[in-house]
Order: sequence, then structure tokens, then C-alpha cells
Amino acid sequence: MKFTLSWLKEHLDTAATLDQIAEALTDLGLEVEEVTDPAARIGAFTLARVLEAEQHPDADRLRVCKVLTDEGEKQIVCGAPNARAGITVVLAKPGDYVPGIDVTLGVGKIRGVESHGMMASERELELSDEHDGIIELPSGEVGQRFTDWLAANRPETIDPVIHIKITPNRPDALGVRGIARDLAARGLGRLRPAKEVVVPGAFASPIGVSIADEVADKAPFFAGRVIRGVRNGPSPAWLQKRLTAIGLRPINTLVDITNFFTYDLNRPLHVFDADKVRGDLTVRASVQGEELLALDGKTYGFAPGTMIIADEAGPESIAGIMGGELSGCTGDTVNVFLESAYWQPIAIATAGRALKINSDARYRFERGVDPEFTRPGLELATQMILDLCGGEASEVVTAGAVPDTSRSYALDPARVVSLVGMEIAPADQRATLTALGFRLEGDQAHVPSWRPDVQGSADLVEEVARIASLSRLQGQPLPRPRAGVPQPVLTAQQCREGAARRMAAGLGYNECVTYSFIDQRAAELFGGGTDAVRVENPISSEMTHMRPDLLPGLLAAAARNQARGFADLALFECGPVFSGGEPGEQATCLTGLLVGASAARDPYGSRRKVDIYDAKADAEAILQAVGAPAKSQINRKLDGWWHPGRAGNIALGPNTLATFGEIHPRILRHYGIKGAAVGFTIRIANVPLPKTRTPSRPALVLSDLQAVERDFAFVVDAGVEALALVNAAAGADKALIERVTVFDQFTGLEDGRKSIAITARLQPREKTLTDAEIEAVSARIVEKVGKATGGVLRA
Repeated sequence: MKFTLSWLKEHLDTAATLDQIAEALTDLGLEVEEVTDPAARIGAFTLARVLEAEQHPDADRLRVCKVLTDEGEKQIVCGAPNARAGITVVLAKPGDYVPGIDVTLGVGKIRGVESHGMMASERELELSDEHDGIIELPSGEVGQRFTDWLAANRPETIDPVIHIKITPNRPDALGVRGIARDLAARGLGRLRPAKEVVVPGAFASPIGVSIADEVADKAPFFAGRVIRGVRNGPSPAWLQKRLTAIGLRPINTLVDITNFFTYDLNRPLHVFDADKVRGDLTVRASVQGEELLALDGKTYGFAPGTMIIADEAGPESIAGIMGGELSGCTGDTVNVFLESAYWQPIAIATAGRALKINSDARYRFERGVDPEFTRPGLELATQMILDLCGGEASEVVTAGAVPDTSRSYALDPARVVSLVGMEIAPADQRATLTALGFRLEGDQAHVPSWRPDVQGSADLVEEVARIASLSRLQGQPLPRPRAGVPQPVLTAQQCREGAARRMAAGLGYNECVTYSFIDQRAAELFGGGTDAVRVENPISSEMTHMRPDLLPGLLAAAARNQARGFADLALFECGPVFSGGEPGEQATCLTGLLVGASAARDPYGSRRKVDIYDAKADAEAILQAVGAPAKSQINRKLDGWWHPGRAGNIALGPNTLATFGEIHPRILRHYGIKGAAVGFTIRIANVPLPKTRTPSRPALVLSDLQAVERDFAFVVDAGVEALALVNAAAGADKALIERVTVFDQFTGLEDGRKSIAITARLQPREKTLTDAEIEAVSARIVEKVGKATGGVLRA
């Protein structure tokens, strides 16, 4: 929305400066995008008088002038044909910037003669395209600022243009009067009284209007009248300058008047050449095959149901959006039909988007103009046409009725404090709403028809606070619910999620964020895909079900990266997975995926394929970071997407903390993953919280007694797992045996058996172990392993 300062002052009686107005507009919510002030560019120029003008000794077209300035007499060389003694000119001194030629002046020599400045033309000051000579002023004193002279004699030349951004909820600010109303309510002046006029009809309108039943809800009210005997030519200079200043091209008087009302009072209008209209005008829905050559020179075909204004011959205008070229007004127009209507905003927005037409009328109608101003706007425009074009007006013809938008809401002065936090006196609140056009009856505020955005008592509070200025708000600390040190904000679960993320990133994984929705086939591969987790209204066929696991998203990401040449990947994601659609059937997990090799190629042979032990080590490191117990069990109660012989669960009894291992080859084929792929899933919620909560770590327990290590090699059946042997050995004396580890495995013994070698570390706490005590523990280890696995010591 653009307007000039002088235009604003026609509605607002104010002495405020341009800067004060611009600052107030932004503070009121009408954000100023740009202020174009011509006076700022030429503020340094002053008036001077030419005392003498003599021929340049070395140039036929140059004159050496003696010029009287506020700093005394100066010598200036000038090439303008009208440079002569006795004229008052505009002086640019050395150091002044001349915008029209983009030059900062200095003292120079022109053909050997010094020149101390220049006398400017209008084009050099960007006042017009005139450059046949320097500016000659009919009046003015030497030393007077040129901008002051223009303000007194040609104010439109330096009229500032203000460009503001209008939010969709403020259609009333799409007219200069609406902007003036806000500024007056703020206290930057007085809103001038609105003009009211009723033009009596001298004859019955030869053109009637009607609204078809199928569009009655979209076109509540349609009014118009014929004005005959008009003289349509170029509009007056003041109107042309006003439209040109805001970027509109003057066309002719009739069209310029409608454009003026669009910006001045937010009342879009349209004029038809009445001699080109066949019969009456009807607002109706278009039918298949109808089209219209519009005023923008384009032909638009209408889908059935588009709202149009038509005569007996066919469409003449796109209702509320743009008129037709064939019935448009030209310099030969003598009789016109002036139309003013109210259109339903959603209908105009829908038609405008479908036709891809942007116009000033559509911009206003789709946001909502004042329905009650439809008839008064018609009367005011009629009067202006009669004043500028002459002619005689008919009686007004109407169809439909102005929709009733009357409503009121209770004004509670105390809500300003509770909703906004500002102390505003009740009398000031009522005065603010009155200044904005609200009508107050007791505690009820009746909303003006031009404010469709006010839909409740909270909006009344917003208006009061907006006019009072939200910049007056003072920051206040929120009260604490209890005294003392604030309690932690994050829950234990949230802290663990953060620790798990940091550890995974520290291990070299890159975090991914994938959609929680996957396709049904992928969900079925991971134990989901049921109707319980199906999305009711999916955004695509590939996002129909909630994910049962995080691996589908990571595998899809790995496949995309492999397709682009990235073979070695370490990815992780922390997020929710869904086992059902009810509350409680959701859990937060952290899943990691390793694909390809564990290291880059180097001369030392470090590169190898990732394996199950990489996934196990990373899973154990993350479990340690989230506070899982150091001792746990490994079992093979695996889900179907893990390799049945190369994966395992880290568990505490029946409680599974994590799963690690190779991904099932069937899953890798589905996603097109090439090479080795291992992963792990941490079930963060399953990790038990410590029994005692303390912000500090427990004390480090060290023994000053010498530890003892004993090696054992057991011959067992080929199907015996090393973990079963380790657990059996560790259970021989839980207090004394600190740890048991496997250090060797040999296969190929007779009867298909194998040898597993372990080391048991014994850590005494009270006294040094004797040989007899060590032998006793060793015997218990052999006994326990024999009972648990059937293993015997290797000879």
C-alpha cells in the first residue's frame, strides 16, 4: 500500500513530521517498507541569483557567470542556453551530491576557467526530464533552501511517498482513510470528517441489474447507475500526479477516478461503457466455453461456476477482479454505467487463484472491504465524475441487500492487564475504541463494518494495546513456583536421550532425521504395517504407516548415499517408534547403522569390513553413557530383521536393553544395500534408573592387593557358545572373580569339537590369596563350566 504525505493529510489534520508518522505506522502494526522523500536528495541546494553572464574566452557555448550566493559572489561556468543576468537559479556548491548525474561536485576548471559549483536543471535534480536549460525561478531569496521554496510553491514535487506492508487481517488499512484513522487514534492528529453526498437521479436507469440465485451467497449486493453525457479525456493534473506518485499509470478521467477511490477509501469500482452493454447486467455463474478479453489484454476462459457480470451478449466483467476490454471506457465514451458491489471474499480469492489474475480489486475484495460503504462509495464516485466529466446521473439500481455484519463484544478493562500486561485506564480504553470507529453502549463495543478482523473481546484488548503501543511493555520475571534452587527442567529420559546422542556423535556417527511415516511394505518387514498404525490421511503412498523401527529410514538413507558414491557410512537416529495407535504404544529408541568398511584405505591394512563386534562395542559404549549396569546378559531372542546367527540382545533378565548385529540379507536386498551392514538399537526407556540419585559419581573402589589371573582351555561341543562358558566361569565366585574374557578359540578337534580359552581375573579385597585358595577357585570354575556346557579341560 503506497500513499503520499499530502494525500494522508487530506484525511488527517496533523503537524507530525514524516519521521514521526513512519515510526508510528510501524508501531501500530502497519510496517513501513520504504519512505521515498525527494526532499532528502536535494536538501543541500540553495537559491542564487546570476549577476553577470559573459562569453567564455575559449568556448562558444559556455558562459562565465558571476553568481550571488549566501557565501558571497562565486564564479561559475555554465553551458545552458538560458544562463543570463538577473535570473534566480538553483545552486549546487562544491561538495554537494547531484543525484541526476550521480556526481559529487568539486572546484574545477572548464576550458581554463575555474568554476565553483553549478546551476542545476530539473533533470539533474530528478524533478522531471526537462534539461533544455537551468531552472529559472519566478521568486525566492538568495540563500533560501530550494526544498523550502518547493514546499511553498510546488509541494507536489517533493511530496514523500510512504510504502507500508498490510497484514491480511487489516483490509481497512488498504485505504488512505483507514491509515489516517489509526494515526488519529494514536494521537498524531485529528481525523477530518468524512464526506457524505447523495446525488439525486434525474432519470430512470436504462440498464437494470440482477443477481442469479446460484451466486446469491457469493454476491450479496450489487448497485450501479448510468451517467450520460460525460466528457472522458485526460484526468486533471492533481489526480494524475497522485496516481503517478504511487506507481499507477493515468489512463483517462473515468478510470483514474475508480483507481483513486480504490486507494483513497478502499472502495473498488468499475465503469462500463453503457453504449456497449446489451440489455441489463446480471451477476451469474459462467457456463462451459465462455471467455472474456480482459482489460489486461489477455483472454480468460472460465471454468463452469466462475462468478461473472454478463449482459445479454455474454460476459462483460470478472466479478470483483477485472473488467472486460470490449465494454471498457475510452476517450469516445459518452455514457457510462458505474458499478459498486460487495463480493464474498472467499469466492473472489478462489476465482482469482484459478484464473491467476492479480489486481487491486481482487487484493481488496478477497480480504474484505466495508459492505456498508458500497452505496455511499457509489454516491461519492458519482459526484466526482459529474465534477470532472460533467453529465447527468440516473437513479441508482440495486440487487440483493447489504449483508448484516453488526456484532458487539463485552469490553472488560481488566483483561488488558491479564492478556497484555499493560496498565491502561478504562477511560483511555473507551476513548481509543471510539477513535477507531467502535460504538460503545455500556460495556458493549459495537464493531464497525470495516473491521472484519475483530471477532471477540480479546480483539478489543488487542486494539487498545496496539494504539497504546506495545513498546510500553516492561519485562517482568516470571514468579518461581517454589523458593530456592530451581528444579531441573529436563526429565531423566530427556537427559539420557541427549547423552546417547552425544556419545553416538562422538563415536563418529552422523545423525539423521527421517520421517515417522513409511510405506506398508517396509513397515511389514519390521513387524508393523497393521491397521492400528495406518495413517488416516497420508500425504503420499510412501508414508501410509507409522514406523515400527528406526532402521527403515536409516537403510533408505544409506541406499541413497550408496547410489551417489558414498560406500562407507555411519548413521544414527534418535526418535519415536510405534507398536500401536494407542497411548503408551510408543517408545524412544536410538538406532545406529554401519555400512561398508570401518576405516579408509591406508598403507597399514587398517581397512576391513564392519562386523558384529563393531556394532556391539558401540552399543555398549552408548549404554554406558546412559547409565546402564556394567553387567548384563546376551540372548538370541531376535526380531526377524536381524541375522539369526550374527546378532544378539543385551538384556537384564527379560528386559532387553539393546539389540546389535548384522542386518538380515533379505532386508538388505529389499533396500538395495551393497556390502556388509551392521547395526544396533538402544531402547533407552528400558535402561533402569539408578537406585540412588546423586549429582556426583560414586567413589572409585580400588584394591591395594595383587590381582591374580588364571588361564583355562576347555574342550566343548561345536554348538556351545563362548558366552555360556564365560557366564558359567564368572558365576563360580561372584565376589572374587572380577572378570572373565575369551582370548582364544581353536576348531577342528576330533568329533567336531572346539577349544575355547578364557582368562579369569581374581581380585582379593581383604587379604592376599594363598595357593590353596586360588586352586579352590580354579576347581570351582572347572566344575561350573563342566555342568553348564559339558566342557572339560584340554589336555
